[in-house]
Amino acid sequence: MKFNGSGFDKSRLLEIYQSLLLPRQIEEKMLIYLRQGKISKWFSGYGQEAISVGCTMALDPDEYIMTMHRNLGVFTSRNIPLERLFAQFQGKAQGFTKGRDRSFHFGSNAHHIVGMISHLGAQLGVADGIALAEKLKSSNKVVLAFTGDGGASEGDFHEALNVAAVWDLPVIFVVENNQWGLSTPSSEQFRCKQFIDKGIGYGMEAVQVDGNNVLEVIQAVEKIKSNILKKPAPVLLECKTFRMRGHEEASGTKYYPMGIQDEWAVKDPISNFEAYLVSENILNESTIDKLKSEMTSMISAKFDEALQLPEIEFNTEEEFGDLYRKSEAKMVARGAATQEKRFVDAIADAVNEAMIRHPELVLMGQDIAEYGGVFKVTDKLAARYGRDRVRNTPICESAIVGAALGLSIKGNKAMVEMQFADFVTCGFNQIVNNLAKVHWRWGQSADVVIRMPTGAGVGAGPFHSQSNEAWFTHTPGLKVVYPSSPAEAKGLLLAAFQDPNPVLFFEHKYLYRSLSEQVPDGYYTDELGVANVVREGDALTIVTYGLGVHWAKEEAEASSMSIEILDLRTLLPYDFEAIKRSVMKTGKVLVLHEDVLTGGLGADIAARISEELFEFLDAPVRRCASLDTPIPFAPELERNFLANARLKKAIESLIEY
Repeated sequence: MKFNGSGFDKSRLLEIYQSLLLPRQIEEKMLIYLRQGKISKWFSGYGQEAISVGCTMALDPDEYIMTMHRNLGVFTSRNIPLERLFAQFQGKAQGFTKGRDRSFHFGSNAHHIVGMISHLGAQLGVADGIALAEKLKSSNKVVLAFTGDGGASEGDFHEALNVAAVWDLPVIFVVENNQWGLSTPSSEQFRCKQFIDKGIGYGMEAVQVDGNNVLEVIQAVEKIKSNILKKPAPVLLECKTFRMRGHEEASGTKYYPMGIQDEWAVKDPISNFEAYLVSENILNESTIDKLKSEMTSMISAKFDEALQLPEIEFNTEEEFGDLYRKSEAKMVARGAATQEKRFVDAIADAVNEAMIRHPELVLMGQDIAEYGGVFKVTDKLAARYGRDRVRNTPICESAIVGAALGLSIKGNKAMVEMQFADFVTCGFNQIVNNLAKVHWRWGQSADVVIRMPTGAGVGAGPFHSQSNEAWFTHTPGLKVVYPSSPAEAKGLLLAAFQDPNPVLFFEHKYLYRSLSEQVPDGYYTDELGVANVVREGDALTIVTYGLGVHWAKEEAEASSMSIEILDLRTLLPYDFEAIKRSVMKTGKVLVLHEDVLTGGLGADIAARISEELFEFLDAPVRRCASLDTPIPFAPELERNFLANARLKKAIESLIEY
């Protein structure tokens, strides 16, 4: 292996060597501790240290890095305290995730590192968001994101690179091509000869280096960074290397061809760099032995320090308490002046007010700029606030939701408009595994609002009319809001923008232009998590939300019975105390929603009422929901599908019980 040391003085070369050596020495100790049962799992970066260390040393300390399984060298090169890192490995409360996640599944804003989730490609979209924030702030910084040759098979890889290219984002996408995805060789992962061949498909510069040559990695990243800072644009960097050990230790390497590890052992990044430094009279055997001995002692001492920390104790209150970041925002009262507005206009008004109130807010979505979105909610906002803040996106929900999280990490607020709520499936992983869990895992807020035009009644068929809110009410860490009136839609959406947590905001398409009322002018907020009694009564409670509120009002007004209607407004977390007060008053409950019956939110509410309020009930809790089929297109079929086709009968049956 040939090293080009020009431009590196002796002290710099020694620093690089020590930075290479430390993760290797740590790994050798971790393999011993793994066998001793002192840690539970280990993902080896043995033989790949030059990539992590080289990339990190080529960047400024305040430039963000997205890490993966084998990037221990990033954490050590950023000088993360080893005792805390080892507490993380041991599942101690003093680790970065309080024992809630393992190894490198964490981030640290203090060290400008965002660690992985197990769904590997998700990190790349987050890198786009951080890079966008850096670009908007003209910070003159780049972002670097790692992926592997296996992880690069995921759709997130394509989406993130495509967005970065279209938006000219300052991202370096590093593919650690170690030639194996667990037991699957590269020949079964992709058909192109090399990863740099993919660059042309994105209109992106692509560079290939020997990933075992630390100086080559540093020089390549420094050059790429210099070019990006002159003219922002993403670059694909392929670092060729080999995974010397198993995907993780339990999986082993029996599937490797005979002799392949011996071939790559000759290319070891540390022993080769060590030999180079010896040949240049920068190191000698005595110095090497001393360095290794001192590092081993230091690592053992730091590991023992973490080991002596008390065993973690379960605290239920803390587990729930860390689900959400506490909001410091105060509620803003409604003003006296009002105007007649349709539901869709109230939503548009709220988005405009939020853009004024929060100059750090960035809107993203398909066709939301000049076109104004398919429902025209963002019409004229691009002209008013500029294309930097109102951004058309490619058709790639996952990358854009990931980018929203990246913006949040850098202190921005982000709104993503799903063109239809149905399309959220393409961004599902980012929402339920990244946004929802990030605060609970390592204290990072996801200050993101995802607007979801939802619901039936407009004859749009099975892919534009689904009620999919229950997919998300099952996911701790999210907030789910579903207003039923224009004034509340505005107040709740503005509250959602104030809230530092991920909020899915469902807006019923049928109500957009069919429902109008007096809506207060200016900025105001309605509190999330608080239900509203829409109609007082004492014979029966209907618990509902969204279009269900209007179905219930229509039936109640046509009935001679005293029916109370409770509009949940927020579905996660929902207001059980309001439900309790109403049930204690009426003694009979019907839970109504547009979603299908099986697995709908009504099942959870009905079960909880039965479990906790049984003594107040005069009849079984009933549910009224749509049919357990996909939503049909033809109006006659859709009418029969929807819950209101059976609502009158359900009310009569329960009252007569």
